[in-house]
Amino acid sequence: MPKRVTPLSDIQVKNAKPKDADYKLTDGGGLYLLITPTGGKLWRLDYRFDGKRKTFTFGSYPDVSLAKARDKRQSAREQIAAGIDPGAVKKAEKLAVVESVTNTFEAVAREWFTRNSSKWSENHAGRLLTRLEQDAFPFIGSRPIAEIKAPEVAALLKRIEIRTLEGAHRIKISMGQIFRYAVSIGKADADPVAPLRDVLPPVKNKGMAAPTDPKELTPLLRAIDGFTGSFVVKCAMQLAPLLFVRPGELRHAEWSEIDIEAGQWNLPAEKMKMKLPHLVPLSRQALAIIEELRPLTGSGRYLFPCNRSPLRCMSENSVNAGLRRMGFEKAEITGHGFRATARTILDEVMGERPDLIEHQLSHAVKDPLGRAYNRTSHLPERRKMMQRWADYLDSLKAVAKVIPFKWAIGE
Repeated sequence: MPKRVTPLSDIQVKNAKPKDADYKLTDGGGLYLLITPTGGKLWRLDYRFDGKRKTFTFGSYPDVSLAKARDKRQSAREQIAAGIDPGAVKKAEKLAVVESVTNTFEAVAREWFTRNSSKWSENHAGRLLTRLEQDAFPFIGSRPIAEIKAPEVAALLKRIEIRTLEGAHRIKISMGQIFRYAVSIGKADADPVAPLRDVLPPVKNKGMAAPTDPKELTPLLRAIDGFTGSFVVKCAMQLAPLLFVRPGELRHAEWSEIDIEAGQWNLPAEKMKMKLPHLVPLSRQALAIIEELRPLTGSGRYLFPCNRSPLRCMSENSVNAGLRRMGFEKAEITGHGFRATARTILDEVMGERPDLIEHQLSHAVKDPLGRAYNRTSHLPERRKMMQRWADYLDSLKAVAKVIPFKWAIGE
C-alpha cells in the first residue's frame, strides 16, 4: 500500500527556506516543490509514460501558486489517462511559440536580407531595408508569412501607391523575392505577390535626365570646360561624360586604382553595383584631366576628396550642384544622365557595337555561349571605342554647328 502523503499548505510553501542542497516538499500525486540553495521554488510533477519515468515542470512559486500547481497536476494526469504525454505537449507548444516568432514576415524578410545584402551596394541595401521597415513591417511584419494572402499584399501596395507609385513597385519586387525565399526554405507554400501582376498601374519611365542629341550636348560640354567653381568638381564634371561610370563610382575613385602607364582605371568588385571588378580604359583626354588634378589631390586617397575632410570623397550632390550652378536644370541633365548620353550617341550616332557599349557601362553582358564577360573582355576594342568617344566629344566642342553623323568603326 503506497505511503500516504500529507498535502502541503500555503504557509509551508511560503515559509520554505533554502538549504545547502536541493530538497523537496511533496504534495502527493507526484507533485512536489523543489527548493534550491539559491532560494528558487520550482513546481515539478513526476509521472510515468510508456513505462518511462518523466518529470514535468509547472513554473515557479509565487508566480504559480499551490492551487494553480494542483490544477496543472490534474490536467496533466487527465492527459496521461488519455494516452497523451504532457511533457511532449508542452514541448510542442514551446516549439509553436518559437516558430510563430521566426516565421513572421519580418523575421523571414530580415533573414533574406542578411543572406543577400553582401551582393548589393551599401546604398541600395540601406534603401531597401528602410522601405521594408517603413512600408511593410508595421502592417504585416508580425503576421505568419505562410498566412499572408494576395489580397493583404494588394492592400499594402495600394496604401503605398497613394504616396509613391514607384516606391510601391519597388517594394512589390522585394516582397516577391522574400516570399519566394520563404517557399524555398519551407516557411511558405506560395508567393502571394505572383498573382498581383496588374495590381499597380505602370510607372511612366522618365529615365535619367540626359541630352541624347549632339546639338544639346555641345553647350553642356562647353559650359563644363568654362566652369569657374571648384577645380576638383570641374574635373569630375569633365570626366563624367568621358567615362560615363555611375556617379558613386566616379566620386569614390582612388589614386591607387588609376594606372597611368596602362591608361586604365581598375574598379574593385566591392565598388560596383554588380559586385564584379570593372576596367575603364582612359582616353588621352581623360588622362590629361587626371594629370591636371594630381598636384591638387594626388597626395591623398581620393581623386575627388570632400572639401571639408580629405578623408572622405566629395558629396554625392557635388556634380549635380555644379550643373545647377551653370544653369542646367534637373530636367535637362544629372550626373547619372551622362551614361544615357553615351549609350545613345555611341549607338545611334557613332555606330559602335552594342555589346561593347553595354560592357563598358558595366551592365550584365554574356558571350554567345552564355558566359559572362570578364573585365578584360574585348579590351582592345573598348580602348579604341573610348578614344573615339573622347575625340567625338572634342569635335562637338570645336565646331559651331553640330551635324550628327555615323563614325566608321576603326577610323
